[in-house]
Amino acid sequence: MSQFSNSHNTRINEALAKYDNCRRNAAGELLPAPRVTRGFTEDQILELATAISADRLRRKKSGFMINSPVAAREAIGHFFGNPEEEQFGILWLNNKHSVIKDEVLFRGTIDGASVYPRVVVKHGLQCNAATAIVVHNHPSGDPNPSEADKHITKRLQEALSLVDIRLIDHIIVGDEFYSFAENGLL
Repeated sequence: MSQFSNSHNTRINEALAKYDNCRRNAAGELLPAPRVTRGFTEDQILELATAISADRLRRKKSGFMINSPVAAREAIGHFFGNPEEEQFGILWLNNKHSVIKDEVLFRGTIDGASVYPRVVVKHGLQCNAATAIVVHNHPSGDPNPSEADKHITKRLQEALSLVDIRLIDHIIVGDEFYSFAENGLL
């Protein structure tokens, strides 16, 4: 069995800590992650894989260019392990489409999440983004956009354009991916 190296960030250690009773040192910092052993559930493995994927993206973020919907799908693979509620996230990009920051801004219920354009614009300005890709999941597995998805995309596009941030795609994650850009909706 392989042991996680120290290059993996605290997020991985914290995910492991939930399941393997990691200990903290006197300063309250997590000690290095223990070896992965048998006895993990599928959901626990998915959570760990999500944390590892997010860490890998963050480590190569400065050189990670989003130049196609396929690259965008690779970048958002870590956003949703296997959530039972709808989540809405954003990839903030610079003017060369390199990832600046990724974040989940809103969480909802099994069939929706409230999204506030004002909050989205505020976060985009805070990280000095030039472009953005929004992403959310459909826990039902159906990746097709609802009328509400189309409406919020239009509102976000309008709000972000007021501060010179271009919305270049909205990707819905279900059993498959749906890209607004690939389907001519952006």
